[in-house]
Amino acid sequence: MGYAIRMGIPEMERLWSGLQQEYRSGSIKRQDEQIYKKWGKALKKLAENPSYPSLHTHEIPPLTKRYGLRVWQSYLENRTSGAMRMYWVYGPGKQEITVIGLEPHPEDKKNGAYDRIILSDIS
Repeated sequence: MGYAIRMGIPEMERLWSGLQQEYRSGSIKRQDEQIYKKWGKALKKLAENPSYPSLHTHEIPPLTKRYGLRVWQSYLENRTSGAMRMYWVYGPGKQEITVIGLEPHPEDKKNGAYDRIILSDIS
């Protein structure tokens, strides 16, 4: 049994819906289309198995501490400059995952790199 994927509100919901509309209408920019396709592929894998090997899912302790929930990071891409990362939490219901952020990987993991990441609300 897989997970239902929800978008954190309002930012993630608005971003995903906007990309979907632009893609379907054919008005999407090339860079946005690449992100949309990679994100869609990652969401499918996440729904099936959050530990899917190519997602490289792992907890981000500084974000977990700041938000009071276990915050996880999964890869959309790897080995590229500014590779996109998806941030998410389990819940609020059983078998649900809520996406709360989509950001380029912080280049410097030290010196508070995750302090600059702002995440969406879960509800």
